Amino acid sequence: MSQMISVSEALKTLLSKETKVVVLTGAGISAESGVPTFRGEDGLWKKFRPEELATFDAFMANPELVWEWYEYRRKIIEEIKPNPAHLALVEFQNHFEEFDLITQNVDGLHNQAGSKNVVELHGNIKRNKCIRCGAQYETLEKTIKGIPPKCHCGGNIRPDVVWFGEMLPQDALNYAFKVSSDCDLFFSVGTSAVVHPAASLPLIAKRSGAYVVEVNMERTEISHVIDESLIGKAGKIMPQLVKFFM
Repeated sequence: MSQMISVSEALKTLLSKETKVVVLTGAGISAESGVPTFRGEDGLWKKFRPEELATFDAFMANPELVWEWYEYRRKIIEEIKPNPAHLALVEFQNHFEEFDLITQNVDGLHNQAGSKNVVELHGNIKRNKCIRCGAQYETLEKTIKGIPPKCHCGGNIRPDVVWFGEMLPQDALNYAFKVSSDCDLFFSVGTSAVVHPAASLPLIAKRSGAYVVEVNMERTEISHVIDESLIGKAGKIMPQLVKFFM
């Protein structure tokens, strides 16, 4: 049996259902499920930099190459399952009366685990959209063929993710700022807290009076300004936090 984590009395008290809770997740939580990091692609893709594949200019210059790279990544993610940290956050959702889950990840594992109304700051690799008319494609119909596929309007269909040089979806970002500034308890889980604007969310929460906790394999740039750091795997720590629910 794994050793129970040590948490402060302040955090235990805040784990009551009336507490307004916001959780931000990053690549670390998905890495525990086996999702490769963005720069960790193997084989064929080692000769390309992400900046050469994850930009609108790259897609316009060589849409076939970019589409095939994202298909490769999708096939990897299709075989990957949510881990205990994802499942624990479903328990968080069910326990707290006011709960918001914000993620920087594009793998859709939170949705697969059963989380509802996930705020996806960087999009979702399982979705697609037309670059011309903006039509959304949750799944591509069999009649839509080609690499890359063509929309009914004739435009190229691209992955619905935020590429380098693109703005985050404004509605999602505004909502993330709003709930972060209005919560009582904020968790930063599996994120290095260096990629902005998401990295500013725990600091916004802290300045607004929230109790801020990070769950990460190591200390981060915000460790010295937040309230509590729980060092270790999210897949071990988050399920243990559920046991403290009041």
